[in-house]
Amino acid sequence: MEIKDNTFSRQFETYVDEQLVTLEYSFQEKKIFLTRLNLPDDFANEEFINAFLKEIMEIAIENKWKVVPILPKIALFFKKNSVYKELLPPGIRI
Repeated sequence: MEIKDNTFSRQFETYVDEQLVTLEYSFQEKKIFLTRLNLPDDFANEEFINAFLKEIMEIAIENKWKVVPILPKIALFFKKNSVYKELLPPGIRI
């Protein structure tokens, strides 16, 4: 999966079935706040979403960012993938 970090639009981007999937973010210090997941209409491929989020977590690890999940879907991702809980800033428990 190829993910583009569109810093101008402050979002990660990839394509599925020629449709754009994005995850909007904002930065504060060394924390990335994941604020909005934009999916094509009627998109329900949870495996793809999970793989997309895993790729973004790997980007966070490479850049030594802490991740603040704003969306319930991303908080659920952290519950299901406890290996990434080390990315949560101190004081945030999911």
